[in-house]
Amino acid sequence: MKILILNGPNLNLISQRDKRLYGGKDFNQILDDLKKSFPEFNFSYFQSNVEGELINKIQQASESFDGLIINPGGFSHTSVAIKDALELCKIPKVEVHLSNL
Repeated sequence: MKILILNGPNLNLISQRDKRLYGGKDFNQILDDLKKSFPEFNFSYFQSNVEGELINKIQQASESFDGLIINPGGFSHTSVAIKDALELCKIPKVEVHLSNL
């Protein structure tokens, strides 16, 4: 099963955020943990601080992936466009947040 992981703004700097809330791992370490825990899945990863780039990935996801995990960061509160793209995306989707790792 192929899973696309999308991270929104500032998540490229997750290891620099408040360690009490976000832990000390960068996303490559988190991704490595996921791959070790779920070897039967093929994970692909994309992060962007640009809303339109995330929307493009969501719109293309149904063509190449079986599922989508998204942490839209601050866009989870403000982006109707990302919400609309997720509604149109036909594969299973889960929204996550990376606090309290």
